[in-house]
Amino acid sequence: MTAATQIETTFREEHGRVLAALISQLGDFTLAEDALQDALVNALERWAVDGVPRNPGAWLMTAAKRRAIDRLRRAATQERHTVILDSGEMEDEPEMNDSLPDERLKLMFTCCHPALALEAQVALTLHTLGGLSTPEVARAFLVSEPTMAQRLARARKKIRDAGIPYRVPPADLLPERLEGLLAVIYLIFTEGYVSTSGDSLTRHELCEEAIRLCRVLVSLLPHSAEAHGLLALMLLHDSRRATRLNAAGELVLLDEQDRARWDQAKIREGVAILDRALTLNDPGPYQVQAAISALHAEAPTAEATDWRQIAALYDTLAAMTPSMVVEVNRAVAVALAYGASVGLQRLLNLEDQADSYYPFHAARADLLRRTNQREAAAEAYEQALALCGNNAERAYLQHRRDEMLQYPATR
Repeated sequence: MTAATQIETTFREEHGRVLAALISQLGDFTLAEDALQDALVNALERWAVDGVPRNPGAWLMTAAKRRAIDRLRRAATQERHTVILDSGEMEDEPEMNDSLPDERLKLMFTCCHPALALEAQVALTLHTLGGLSTPEVARAFLVSEPTMAQRLARARKKIRDAGIPYRVPPADLLPERLEGLLAVIYLIFTEGYVSTSGDSLTRHELCEEAIRLCRVLVSLLPHSAEAHGLLALMLLHDSRRATRLNAAGELVLLDEQDRARWDQAKIREGVAILDRALTLNDPGPYQVQAAISALHAEAPTAEATDWRQIAALYDTLAAMTPSMVVEVNRAVAVALAYGASVGLQRLLNLEDQADSYYPFHAARADLLRRTNQREAAAEAYEQALALCGNNAERAYLQHRRDEMLQYPATR
């Protein structure tokens, strides 16, 4: 593995933990992020010569601290800040603390303070804790990169100017932050489950981090039905992760996956947690999504999937949280429950609102293919390709598009 590859891997796996610890000590989002970026540049230079250190994350932590001190010295403000940093000689490779609740959890609660708008809470936490780049966060919110950069900058400034504390809040203040916390955790998981860009379909470290954080949240809020629902949903999704690519690295869709290789322990745990959520008698969208995922997970074959019940659950979900994501998935469920033509018509009703939404074009292409409209399907695959940033998904779309162009439609 080259130094550059190791740095990229370390950044993805250690970013949230290192940055959270830096913010905790520095009390400044921007300084912490700049110092970590400096450390990454230094790693690129040093590791290529000296080799990768035994503990890359701890090396980055130490290097970033030193870069922060350098920046503070240059700004003539060291005296105010480095009392926290220079309490002793820094080790070359200090131990990284994995205790719970940990610095990442404190960072999550800080970012999800109710003084920030919900969208700002989610975006800032995805960027810092989740390690998503500004372009990746912008894609998640369907906005331009400059717009998202401005929103992130405003959120950091508000945290600094308002003196929002960096801590896990008292139990009585947890519920007011729940909506943002759940949204953040699920978006971190979603980015891990289907990466918006790059060669890899999944980023396992993000999936695992989201599940870990949600377990902590459930322990803090044991009577939150939606926290349980989200944990169940992620476990049920994650049970299929290993089967989503074949040996050649090609995308395998749900109905073609080897169900014998699904993680049965995660399925059992997910279903049990969902059952627990339902006993709390507080319905919510994460529980509905978990119920949909459970129907997939417990179906012995693709053909045995209860698509009519899934379509009905999407009706419920659409009433709870109307969105383009839900509507596209509902149209696909209707297609599989009542026929491709019925689902396609429902999908086409969304066309004016969904022109820039990649999953809409991918679903439209698939339903056009299923109804033997090959030329239209090829065009729809082309539109999906133009909007898709993940290489594994792009390869699948290209294969389908070529398939549609290869044979004429049946007359």
